[in-house]
Amino acid sequence: MSTHSPLQIGVTGGIGSGKSLVCRIFQAFGVPVYAADDRAKWLTQHDPILKADIIRLLGKEAYDVQGQYNRAFVASHVFHNPDLLRQLNGLIHPRVYADTLNWVQQQHYPYVIKEAALMKAAGDHNTLDKVVVVHAPEAVRIERIHRRDPHRSETEIRNIIARQISDEERFRIADFIVYNDEGQLLLPQLATLHRTLLDLANQ
Repeated sequence: MSTHSPLQIGVTGGIGSGKSLVCRIFQAFGVPVYAADDRAKWLTQHDPILKADIIRLLGKEAYDVQGQYNRAFVASHVFHNPDLLRQLNGLIHPRVYADTLNWVQQQHYPYVIKEAALMKAAGDHNTLDKVVVVHAPEAVRIERIHRRDPHRSETEIRNIIARQISDEERFRIADFIVYNDEGQLLLPQLATLHRTLLDLANQ
């Protein structure tokens, strides 16, 4: 496989599943990782075309007087307005997609990881070759979220989980499942998966 065409592996999972930890371990293995959600936040702040589009859609209040993206203002406007949220995503997603393609072309490793909370099956209107789903039982996820964010109530955490897609939906798009359930060791699973992905990339 050309060094300019690495295998593209998606990593996804619900809040509290540990997908970011999994991606940090892949980085420790030397694998390039693109965090789509973090990158989207960066682009809303730094991409001048995207900033202009967001201001056209939502008004000047979308950015504060210092030019910082006004998340509270944006969230309050799109939270109860699905059509406005769809339009906002319609502005952000193409910029992230273009940014991703540019990033992938700069990588010189057999495969790359793309981390995102929302993901489709590999090849379903995306450039992914395989999808890895990080799974943990809901009770474990609630405990983890509460530990890192103690001001959130259990009800609030359950509501966040309920708004995300279900485990069954994630399993349907999974080519590989990593169990981060505090019952199975995570590192051996990822070491095995890393070797599998290297083999796939070098076929």
